[in-house]
Amino acid sequence: MVAIGGVFTALVVVGGYGAHNVVSAVSGGSSDKGAGADATVSQGPQTPPTAAEADAVAKDFLAAWGRGDLTVAAGLTDRPEAARMALTSFHDGVSARKLTLTGTGAAATGTPSEPAVGYRVRAEFDGTSEAWEYDSTLGVVRAADGRILVRWAPAVIHPKLGAGKTLAVKTLPNPVSKPTDRKGRPLDSFPSLRSVLPQIAPPDGAKVVTGQAVVLSGGGSQEAEQLFVLAPPSAPQVKLTLDADLQQVAEDAVKQQSAGGKPASLVAVQPSTGNILAMAFAPQGEFNRAVGGGQAPGSTMKVITSAALLQAGMTPDTAAPCKETTNSPRTWHNDEPGSHLDYTLSDDFIHSCNTGFIDKGLEKLQPGTLASVARDQFGLGLQWRIGIPSRDATIPAPGNKDEAAAEYIGQGQIQVNSLLMASVAATVQSGTFRQPVLREDAKRVTAPGRLPADVAQSLRSMMARTVTQGTAQAPMSGLSGQIGAKTGTVEAGSQATNSWFIAYRNDLAVAAEVEGGGHGNSAAGVAAAQVLKAGGGKG
Repeated sequence: MVAIGGVFTALVVVGGYGAHNVVSAVSGGSSDKGAGADATVSQGPQTPPTAAEADAVAKDFLAAWGRGDLTVAAGLTDRPEAARMALTSFHDGVSARKLTLTGTGAAATGTPSEPAVGYRVRAEFDGTSEAWEYDSTLGVVRAADGRILVRWAPAVIHPKLGAGKTLAVKTLPNPVSKPTDRKGRPLDSFPSLRSVLPQIAPPDGAKVVTGQAVVLSGGGSQEAEQLFVLAPPSAPQVKLTLDADLQQVAEDAVKQQSAGGKPASLVAVQPSTGNILAMAFAPQGEFNRAVGGGQAPGSTMKVITSAALLQAGMTPDTAAPCKETTNSPRTWHNDEPGSHLDYTLSDDFIHSCNTGFIDKGLEKLQPGTLASVARDQFGLGLQWRIGIPSRDATIPAPGNKDEAAAEYIGQGQIQVNSLLMASVAATVQSGTFRQPVLREDAKRVTAPGRLPADVAQSLRSMMARTVTQGTAQAPMSGLSGQIGAKTGTVEAGSQATNSWFIAYRNDLAVAAEVEGGGHGNSAAGVAAAQVLKAGGGKG
């Protein structure tokens, strides 16, 4: 090879640089030429290498290295054994299919006594069209015996390669899939989702792609550095149905209402699809009470009791006196004292009269009817698979009238959570049960039956009236559109009461609960209304 203007290209090895013996045989390189002891560099007044001499030895060194004749290349250095070992380590560790070494002329790092030559390395690999390219330099010295040699240092191979470090192609750690919201936005900053996201499995049939990279490692406690990625790792991405904007509002609402250590949760569902748009709970931890909890829902259960009564022949205008107390034979009372004997079913609903619902439930409904309506028309108890573990509703068949009375007003042995009750509100709003899901590829169940259209319309009218004239007025004040709500208050001891609230606004349904939060229109109602205000404005 002839240097022209100080720039030259070394001999290139093609097709199997990783096989040293094959390369040497094809190129005609000798496996024992040029090796020897470390050379003594002249310290006397000898003439330093000229630019032409530096170019010449650099050309020979790069040509031998490029064609895989590493012993010859090492013999052109002042430390042949150290150079041979380092070049062999690079050769075996990187295993490039093709290596091109191109001289780039004199380098500014040289000195009058030790000129430097720059060169470019281009390594190509099987399985990728991208090449690894970088620039390096080598110094040139005159030995005591007059030979012109490459001053050996690990940095000759790569400028970042130092003592104790190695370069090699290594397998990268398998990536961890981080689910995103429905618009591809990250979700890992939300406190309520930290224990949820690791439970998200990749889609069926999807595989993790293992990556490879040229890695610089060693050198003490420093982390390995990726210099060139041959094959990037990839993990199956899952877009959840959550909406990051609405999730933030839900997080804030639950945080406010759980102040002082009150456990709380909230779930928002899109009635038209069943997609879960937000899910928040407190305290944060491994237990997700929003979908895995089990609490009595209080008067929010009167939505389902009303559906059963409407199908038993009642209408919203049917007389349903609200007595101050009633017996089953257990004595029951209402939150507010006094009797309202002129109340209709709709009046009982909007004012949340317990005695009216108990009397009409015992009169009109058979044991087990409530559970049947809840299952067949609202989908409760059908073993939902939302994308993460969740708890189904428990609505046991009552063993006596006292147990039946308790269930009609959402107490006793009924166990639900915010996810389930958000679905109840969504079913009323749309008229159709659509199983909530956290990911659209989840396998949904369908309800055996369907909520009759006239029943759904009557429920919507009573929930709307609860907003304008009933117990939900305060938290829902100022909200417009198609709106409806039902409050729930659960006695949880001699003094404590749990707050429940379910509601919808256009194509957004929400359920919230706050343990020890008081009446439904206070803590839970405030939280639910915050979410409806933020995300329920569109029809």
